[in-house]
This record gives sequence, structure tokens and C-alpha cells, in this order.
Amino acid sequence: MADQEKVITVKSPEEIQLMFEANQIVAGVLELLRTRIRPGLTTLKLDGWAEEYCRDHKGVPAFKGYRGFPGSLCVSINEQVVHGIPSKKVVLCEGDIISIDFGVKLNGFFGDAAVTLPVGKVSPKNETLMRVTRESLGHAIDKVRVGNRVSDISRAVQTHVEKHGFSVVRQFVGHGIGTDLHESPEIPNYVQKSKSSPRILEGMVLAIEPMVNAGTYKVKVLKDNWTVVTADRKPSAHFEHSVAATSNGPVVLSVLADRENEVFLHS
Repeated sequence: MADQEKVITVKSPEEIQLMFEANQIVAGVLELLRTRIRPGLTTLKLDGWAEEYCRDHKGVPAFKGYRGFPGSLCVSINEQVVHGIPSKKVVLCEGDIISIDFGVKLNGFFGDAAVTLPVGKVSPKNETLMRVTRESLGHAIDKVRVGNRVSDISRAVQTHVEKHGFSVVRQFVGHGIGTDLHESPEIPNYVQKSKSSPRILEGMVLAIEPMVNAGTYKVKVLKDNWTVVTADRKPSAHFEHSVAATSNGPVVLSVLADRENEVFLHS
């Protein structure tokens, strides 16, 4: 859903606080869905819960209506990478992995995060895929330091993922975030050697989102013009956080306030 602008914006501490508040709604939605995921649910049911929680907390679902997207939630199962459309016809099955991406607008600012969750008991390979993707996000967040480059984030993801034999999606990238859902800079999950990479400045807020495939990095878009799937139909995982660059290091805005350390757990 990228629509990047050319100008990179930096946010004041007051604006970052507003973004934290938006992202706390996002985090609350993802935690709610984590507790409710089970076989037999439709993806439309998940969408309804997400929108209800968001509006109860005075937020507006950011994805609904964005370029015509019909849902509040992006729900992508197994070989679906991103942008899966909620549907009453899609039912979760034991062993699935489901990537859930949610965005909120609150007081003029956006929040955005994603997580991949198991449906019941999943295969060891899919457990590893999810773990490595989650770890790669943690490594990337650690590079959100003033003076580093965006390519340091990209390299952290790519190195960790490829070390474990998986691949990073190249067609879709992370992004800046603020008063627009998608701002500059783009944040690829691999190093683009042919392009210059911006410096990370104090006050930048970045939505970092590794999309990791079990097989090839190549993807295709289905006929609905939204759902992205792996070209070889092998599983994919997706994790995302909105992160502020501060003089004291990265601040993860989209983790529930009492769980901040969880994102930095590496194994």
C-alpha cells in the first residue's frame, strides 16, 4: 500500500507522542486478535473485531477505503504475503499461519504494525519462519539510530533472514509514517546497492516490515488486485513496527506500553 512522498519529515516529541497513542490502538488490536485466533473463524470476523476495537478507542481504521481497499484489516494466510482481503468465505484452519496488518489514524497521525500468528499447532518449518522474521525485525529496529543509514536497517534484515535459508520480498518495502500513512523514505528489506540511502535523523518515524518467504523472494498479485502471494506458493511471514529515531536510540511505538522489551528478544 505504498504511496511514498519525496520529502522526509521529522517529528517533534509532541508529534511522536501522538503517534504513540495511535500505535497503542494498533497494538491493542493485534493483541486482541492474538488471543482470539482459532480454527473455524472467518477472516471477516477478525476484521469486524479490529474495526470495533479501533472505533471504541476513538481511532479510524487507516486501510479501509485506502485506494479502494474494502477492509479494515489486511489478513494474509500461508502463501499470501500481504494485502489479503477479509472475507466471510475464508475460514482459518488448524496449521495455518496468518499475517495480520493493521493501521489507525488518530488526531491526524497514523500508526501501523503487523504480526504473523499460528492457527493452532503449526509445522516446525513455519514456526522457524515466523521466529526468524520476528527476529529480523528486532535486529532492524536496533539499527534505528541517529547517524545510521536506512541501508543499515535493510542489511540487518537481509543478513539474518538469508543466514537461515529464507528470502526477503523485494517488490514491497517499509516506509516512513506520520501525517500520511506512507511517507519517505522507503525501507527495503534488502540492500539496494545501486541507490543512495538516507541518513537516519532524530525525529524520523519508520514503519519497518520484514516480509520473509520460505522459498523464492518473487511474488505476484492475484486478480483481486490486492492479495500478494509467493510465486512458488510457499509460506510467507510478515512482522512490522512503527519506530521513532531519538537521541536515546529507537523507540518502538507499536508495542503495548508494558511489553516494550519483547520486540528485542533474539534467539
